[in-house]
Amino acid sequence: MKEDKNKLQSMAFVPSDEEYRKGLRLVILGGGESGVGTALLGKAKGFELFVSDKGEIKKKYKDVLLNNEIEFEEKQHTESKILNADIVMKSPGIPDTVPIVKQIRQAGIKVMSEIEFASGFTEATLVAITGSNGKTTTAMLTHHLLKKDLNVGLAGNIGDSFAKQVLVENHDYYVLEVSSFQLDDIDRFKPSIAVLTNITPDHLERYNYKFENYIASKFRIVENQTAEDVFIYDADDAVISNWLQNHSIQSKPLPFSLTKVIEEGAYLSNDKIIITIDNNQIIMPTENLALEGKHNIKNAMAASTVAHLLRIRKQTIRESLENFQGVEHRLEHVLKINKVHYINDSKATNVNATYFALESMDAPTVWIVGGVDKGNDYKELFPFVNEKVKAIICLGVDNSKLFEAFGNMVDVIIETQYMSEAVKIAYKVAEAGDNVLLSPACASFDLFENYEDRGRQFKNAVRNL
Repeated sequence: MKEDKNKLQSMAFVPSDEEYRKGLRLVILGGGESGVGTALLGKAKGFELFVSDKGEIKKKYKDVLLNNEIEFEEKQHTESKILNADIVMKSPGIPDTVPIVKQIRQAGIKVMSEIEFASGFTEATLVAITGSNGKTTTAMLTHHLLKKDLNVGLAGNIGDSFAKQVLVENHDYYVLEVSSFQLDDIDRFKPSIAVLTNITPDHLERYNYKFENYIASKFRIVENQTAEDVFIYDADDAVISNWLQNHSIQSKPLPFSLTKVIEEGAYLSNDKIIITIDNNQIIMPTENLALEGKHNIKNAMAASTVAHLLRIRKQTIRESLENFQGVEHRLEHVLKINKVHYINDSKATNVNATYFALESMDAPTVWIVGGVDKGNDYKELFPFVNEKVKAIICLGVDNSKLFEAFGNMVDVIIETQYMSEAVKIAYKVAEAGDNVLLSPACASFDLFENYEDRGRQFKNAVRNL
């Protein structure tokens, strides 16, 4: 068995042979959605299990672990119970700089992400979607386009964990929203269809503040693809195009573009999306798209290309594009009060996401911005701020960088550390016909639990006006 364990540590996936797995110890770092889902799958597949979380495990996850008799600890990492692992599944939120992770790697223990682990136990066709922005919308839209005709799950950074779905639901297809953090810990994860929406600087604190490290992480989505697989990407994105000029990929490229004519892939012409794959062409009008904005035309192109590849009927694609409900906290229209539109874009946790939000504003805008700055460069927002923003409300613990960047561009710039106060200020400043936009361009962890909490507080404050 020791020989088998050593062999496993050098392998990049979990063998499907049940006899091979007996006695192997799987340690899971993080007792959240991905961790508990992996624990359930791991138990079903015969692993010896231990879950360890440095923080407090939420009651709903703790109850699952208790009910399934899975050993766990919280508020600590016990080295003796972790460093005897054969495999460690590390939740994506845990950086490699954490001392216990350093010790695990120094001990030569195999570290993998949930998507790597779960993909070893399914024969399903995998559609993996990543990108700095748009991946949630594109993943949800892709799932929406496929679900009428196919047995398809939606997982990854969204919904129930991939591992849990592999165990309980066993879909024929999975649409996976995949982050760079999840891609960092793969070796053999291989989607049949990979989608890259865009690459802009984000999460650089996890990549030694080197953009090239973050770019390389995103492109790991194609590293195991073969000529039988497909890579769908934004041909208008200079970062993606530059990388592809200097690196070769094995999969079939299917680019999409708003500005270029694409022979094999998707492009926009006269307000119609034209998708061509192997001389099979479909044309989709954009006039009735449920989602607004140029960036959402790109998201629709990517999702429709996947659907066309998987032979979804044109009528189904068209109807699904028109009735898609959108993503909570992404340019979500909340209410109209005294002819002022209140818009929740809390999911905009980087500058590029806020760029798309400001670009789509068609009226004078009171902009609520701020949070944990991730090394942001706000210069690309200057034209929109000059043109569209009438007042800025800074919502963060430290707003100095925002004042430095925008203080001379608007007549009104105010700071607060309370969402309710930010919304009340916006209510006083806004006039009929204006927009009030929460699009923070920053992470949320200084004042809120996460971006969802921030967005829900915004919506509640608006409803209480």
